[in-house]
Amino acid sequence: MTGCSGLRFVEEEGRLSAIVEPTTVRSQLDIDSARNMLAQAGYGSWFELEGAIAALVQRYNAAEKDFTLQIAERRDGSFSLEIAPDAMLVLVSLSPPCGGKAVTPDDVYAALGEAGVTFGVDSPAVELLCKSTLHQRVTVATGKAPENGQDTRFELLVADTRDRTPRIDAHGLMDFRELGAIPMVEAEQPLMRRIPPTNGVSGHNVRGETLDPLPGRNETFAENLLGAYVSKDDPNLLLAVFNGQPVRCGNGVMIEQVLHVGDINVASGNISFNGTVHVDGEVLPGMKVHASGDIIVTGVVDAGELEAGGDIHVGGGIIAHAKVRAGGSVEARFVENAQVYAGTAITIEDMALQSDLQAINQIVVGTKSRGRGRLVGGSARAMLLVQAPVVGAAVGGVTSIQLGVNPVLETRYQDLLHRIEKQKEEEANLEKLIKYLSSHGDKDGMLERVKTSWQHAVQMWGRLLPERDELEKELALMASAQLVAGVGFCGALDITFGKKKLHVNQNFDAGSFLLDGEQIVFTTKNPSKKA
Repeated sequence: MTGCSGLRFVEEEGRLSAIVEPTTVRSQLDIDSARNMLAQAGYGSWFELEGAIAALVQRYNAAEKDFTLQIAERRDGSFSLEIAPDAMLVLVSLSPPCGGKAVTPDDVYAALGEAGVTFGVDSPAVELLCKSTLHQRVTVATGKAPENGQDTRFELLVADTRDRTPRIDAHGLMDFRELGAIPMVEAEQPLMRRIPPTNGVSGHNVRGETLDPLPGRNETFAENLLGAYVSKDDPNLLLAVFNGQPVRCGNGVMIEQVLHVGDINVASGNISFNGTVHVDGEVLPGMKVHASGDIIVTGVVDAGELEAGGDIHVGGGIIAHAKVRAGGSVEARFVENAQVYAGTAITIEDMALQSDLQAINQIVVGTKSRGRGRLVGGSARAMLLVQAPVVGAAVGGVTSIQLGVNPVLETRYQDLLHRIEKQKEEEANLEKLIKYLSSHGDKDGMLERVKTSWQHAVQMWGRLLPERDELEKELALMASAQLVAGVGFCGALDITFGKKKLHVNQNFDAGSFLLDGEQIVFTTKNPSKKA
């Protein structure tokens, strides 16, 4: 052995020892030199015992008599398998050989077989792993998750329909569209196609066990669809019974008959119609129009009463203590001394004077008079937005604005939380029963039925969560409610955001009032000015 006199290495049964026989004249040994000597002797890849090389260097440099010290040993490569709890993944942790035998792919395959892994083995990954000279942890087998079935879908076949579901933009505001002309369909015209649910595709875990998918939710056409029926030749096709206005109703389309009338006066009498009413004229004092669908009035509503299950469009004004109530939106040219309620939004082209306006979502005044539109006097209540070019007036009393309140939404949210809690409780109880039957025996053959019930409970619980998330988003939007004026504010204003109230009686430039923490503040293009 060359390098340092009096030092040699001896191998015995896989163990390597350094034998030192001190000489009178010898050079100093350091750790790098010792390791170089090991490499030159063919032992560079062997496993060094902890601290052995340092001990060898220290004792060699100080030695006055012979000694023997074990410094390394030969070790074969090794590996271990780790199977995920859900049996969808297998990991191999590899320790490369230290002078010994390397792990071969056959070794890994044999271990996988003994562990019952028969599906999803990644042979290229195994081959590459066994060639590695580094410690590694690699995925060598993966299961295939089941693909859950698709829920029933409904394809609308009518290009133009009334859809009374509010369309909300990214800011939580209504995407308002004018009613315009009434869309019509003819008898026997296809309205909607039902696309049945799918069963899904089974999956497998790494042990080859089949994983059943959750089948898609089966839904039928909505019941009691007025003016529509399911085709006798195709149970997935909805057809129109008669001519009329198509209205989307969730999983269906109903056909509203359309009544065309002239002025509503003493001669015509009050109108109560199961469908949509188109008034080509005016609604005169004391007269009433009730419709399950939309109401369209081309002229003025003068001290009359309108009530619609859908939307209301008034081409003229709503005046003289008229009362207008819609399940959907209300649009009018102007409003004066009237009461207007909308289930979604109120849109007024010009002015709203001394009126009581209430909308669940928003009230926008001056859509076609952006420079001179006004909201003056009376009250305006909405959840998210009240907007006008000018809010208030120097004379004419107090203008009252209330924002950030939606008791209907709050009630829906609390009811939904209760349903989620009950569903989760049912799922937890079924899971406990499954564990009990699995560990104590299933004498009555209940286990499979309980598992099916548990899967259904999990599925139902999971389907409630997106609805909860959507409601929470809507409720969160209430905190961003705004009172906006494009030109400015003037006169006396009573402003309420939720439980916070503010009374002001001064002019403000264009800007907005909003809730900032616990305080109602006014913001403009200039630096923030708190009221």
